Amino acid sequence: MQPGGPAEQSKVMRPLVYLWVAQNVLLVASSILRLDLYVQIYLLTYWRVAAFVWMLLVALGLLLIVARIVLRRSNNWLIHANLIALTATIYICSLINLAAMIADYNVSHSREASGKGVWIDTNYLVQLGPQALPSIDKAIQIRGADPNLVSRRDSLVEEQRKDMASWRSWGFRSWRLQRYLDAQQKNSTRG
Repeated sequence: MQPGGPAEQSKVMRPLVYLWVAQNVLLVASSILRLDLYVQIYLLTYWRVAAFVWMLLVALGLLLIVARIVLRRSNNWLIHANLIALTATIYICSLINLAAMIADYNVSHSREASGKGVWIDTNYLVQLGPQALPSIDKAIQIRGADPNLVSRRDSLVEEQRKDMASWRSWGFRSWRLQRYLDAQQKNSTRG
């Protein structure tokens, strides 16, 4: 489908390419819906977030192929458009606190909180690291104080405090988490 090439002039080729792209977009959309159903049942993980982002990038890439054909652009335009989409995706994902988002989603949509789905996977929450502490606190409120979970929570709090002690590991997310922990400690000493 090079601009001005014989395939572009063909009356048969263009509809076939559009049909092929539409079929692939539908396959990606059905995969996204299947992933959504899977997340509703088994909750969220880093890999499921990555799969969702990847499928969106694939669908966007397919739509950019159609845009390239309709707008009669070059392959360089298509490559640059895909690189821009990839760069924007990486940038946006770097701004999202995925550990906190995953932990909050899993606690909010667990069997204990919503009455359906699976039980809270406390092992996975702890593996998400200190950024999952607000959700772990919510899980402790929902489930009650499980001594094992409280102990693991305390080790995450200690890990966070050690990280904040070094100026090299300072970050906006860690600072916000530390403010949350400090406010929580103040409230517990008042009560």
